[in-house]
Amino acid sequence: MAIINKDKSNEKRDAFKRLAEHRTERAIHYIDLIGNLSNRRAYEFDDSDVNTIISALRSAISQVKNRFEGSAKKKQFTLDGDSE
Repeated sequence: MAIINKDKSNEKRDAFKRLAEHRTERAIHYIDLIGNLSNRRAYEFDDSDVNTIISALRSAISQVKNRFEGSAKKKQFTLDGDSE
């Protein structure tokens, strides 16, 4: 019985590691794409837009941390500040 539980535990750990690495790499990739929006020759934005984006990213990181420590609600991001 202990061997079966250990195998199941290893499977869960392997799945977590595989998904965590993949999803973290994707998140970093998309954060890099957000950074590409800083090109003022291609885009028009103001400091308020930048602060809103940075605040939303910090909030998302905080929510992820809270989910690992307990539970948290997901919020939807908008530049208008209307997040649920």
